Amino acid sequence: MTRVAVAQVGSKLFDTPGTLDRLRELVQQAGDEQVEFLVFPEAFLGGYPKGLDFGARVGSRTPEGRDDFQRYFDSAIAVPGPETDELAELAAGAGMTLVVGVIERDGGTLYCTAIYVSPTDGLIGKHRKLMPTASERLIWGQGDGATLEVFDSPAGRYAAAICWENYMPALRLSLYQDGVQLWCAPTVDDRDIWQTTMRHIAYEGRQFVLSACQYLTRGDAPDVYDAVQGNDPDTVLIRGGSVIVSPLGEVLAGPLYGESGLLVADIDLGEIARGKYDLDVVGHYARPDVFSLRVDTMPRSAVTRTP
Repeated sequence: MTRVAVAQVGSKLFDTPGTLDRLRELVQQAGDEQVEFLVFPEAFLGGYPKGLDFGARVGSRTPEGRDDFQRYFDSAIAVPGPETDELAELAAGAGMTLVVGVIERDGGTLYCTAIYVSPTDGLIGKHRKLMPTASERLIWGQGDGATLEVFDSPAGRYAAAICWENYMPALRLSLYQDGVQLWCAPTVDDRDIWQTTMRHIAYEGRQFVLSACQYLTRGDAPDVYDAVQGNDPDTVLIRGGSVIVSPLGEVLAGPLYGESGLLVADIDLGEIARGKYDLDVVGHYARPDVFSLRVDTMPRSAVTRTP
């Protein structure tokens, strides 16, 4: 048996050191419960600025919106960088694999990224969200296929699909082909239908699903934060919904709503084989003679230099 967990916690918006303090507390709590594998929500380090419009209208941007983006840019982290070094130390001290949603700063662009931190090797990889959703496209760049990878850990083979990437059938098939056993779904989607999605993916891919969602209130944002939801500090911006699901679609922990917390489950990877007995969508239940998927894993850059 392996003990896994998801952390339901919100960022301190525009306060990355304060958010790191919250992360340390959750790692300590998980360590006290002998957790070996821990997932944090989407955009946890760097924040998900729910309710802001960044002064954007079709054909125009405001100076105030640019100021908001500068604050957001300053809250983002480099990967690798000082924050990932600290996460490596935390993972090593706890003997725990960490999957953490971050806002990654690379040049002048921000990316919604999940980073993978090993207790023995530190930062071993990352995944950039391929397709930001709706207004997210204003503030985040697009990832490429170079970060569509599955990694090994003592708890099992794992990868992250961030928020609405979970609705991309081709992305799911790509990760299934690479043998993912722990499907990590960092998110800020707190709608009821998210639970249906998580159970479907667990049942379709016959792997464990670990979904960590933020629990964020207006009080987690600074006073100068013009959110459309208003300024009452008790206003809930993201209500949670973290959950852990088995390969046969059974809910093992959660969903948790309306509070921060840690969901823990003991899992047996043998359940994956039991599930794939009658459904392996990239094996005996596939029809490669009828359908095929091409995945381009080349990194993409605006400038390519050749000798």
